[in-house]
Amino acid sequence: MRSCFAFPALLATALCAAVPAGAQSLLEYVGECVPFARQASGIQIYGDAWTWWDQARGRYQRGQVPKVGAVLAFSKSPQLRLGHVAVVSRIVEKRVLMITHANWSRFDGERGHAEQDVTLFDVSERGDWSLVKVWYRDRKGLGSSIYPAHGFIYGTPARDAPASVRKARPSAELTSRQPDYVGSLIDAYAAR
Repeated sequence: MRSCFAFPALLATALCAAVPAGAQSLLEYVGECVPFARQASGIQIYGDAWTWWDQARGRYQRGQVPKVGAVLAFSKSPQLRLGHVAVVSRIVEKRVLMITHANWSRFDGERGHAEQDVTLFDVSERGDWSLVKVWYRDRKGLGSSIYPAHGFIYGTPARDAPASVRKARPSAELTSRQPDYVGSLIDAYAAR
């Protein structure tokens, strides 16, 4: 797969790898979470989702504090054999975020679709986003599973990053114009 972010002048074609032929929007994407997260965040990491955290070391800054446009790298687990990656679209409050990601919930029985402004709730004891619950369309609320996460990969190159690593440019479609903040809070705190 070629990198659409190799040349800033090609911003109009930045969605080429993630948006299927004929689609007008990143949100029409159907496929795996990794190509979607790469295109939505601008962070140029390849390979299974569970490898992103280690691959980011020395290339992109990483941490435990959410920032819009950052990628949350989920750990490999029995439920997520290949891990998962999602892009932060909104920060609602200290322990509640909205993410935009692909290949989580089913749409008409089919996985792979993109979802925008999905509730993510930090359930870790230390408030470090190492354990999270994710809104699941199939249940119309937060799922009952708790997923381990490594942390956030920011689109800013690490201090000693190779010159080829450029600052990421997240998609303008990460969030909607009027996300449901109240619904997100209700989803998070009602599921405690």
